Amino acid sequence: MIEEPPMLTIKETFPRPTADQLAAFKGVETGVICDAMRGRGALDSSIKPLGFGRDLHCETVGVALVAENGPAEILATMGALHILQAGDVLISAVHGHRNCSAAGDQFCGMLKNKGAAGFVTDGEVRDYPGIVETGLPVWSRGLSPNSPYAHGPARVGFGAVVGGCRIDSGDIIVGDRNGVVVVPHAEIDTVIAQVAHVQALEAELAAKVKNGFCQMESIEQMIADGRAVVVD
Repeated sequence: MIEEPPMLTIKETFPRPTADQLAAFKGVETGVICDAMRGRGALDSSIKPLGFGRDLHCETVGVALVAENGPAEILATMGALHILQAGDVLISAVHGHRNCSAAGDQFCGMLKNKGAAGFVTDGEVRDYPGIVETGLPVWSRGLSPNSPYAHGPARVGFGAVVGGCRIDSGDIIVGDRNGVVVVPHAEIDTVIAQVAHVQALEAELAAKVKNGFCQMESIEQMIADGRAVVVD
């Protein structure tokens, strides 16, 4: 590299969703949100709630604050604490690096103290019992006791690809036992409207199933019009 970048670059301002936009996703399952976004939007399934949700509350809705680290690095994650606001979900991007901790119990405790709504990383974490004690919702690829470094270069408040999805600071993050979904800031209102539509369809189908419904009407129609055939 001809010119060395700063060790740490922090972007303090970026578009944030409104309180009403965040409230619209409270209590909405991640699967419904994915349906509202054409079946997509979830991070890679390897990113799971800590302990699979057995010991720790694992539901959150918050504003993405992206910390882009290098592999085995946490400088951006540390820097993010400087501008984190209550209700933010800290996204620690480590380019999917494994066998090294992206955070531990003391840092998660500091996040909880500052009002963070959750912590998501495409790496691993450590200090399982201590993280559980903090009560902070955490999603990661697993556990590793190995220690990270803090040398940079690192960026906070911008964006990164995490778990196969682009996340920009200011997007909405929704997490539950099924995983983590990203709602891009520019699509928030469109997705909110579509969520209501999906929920109405879900409620209608749920009522039919409880009353004994057990047919796939689309398959029945395919058989009826010849697009599908049943053979012996």
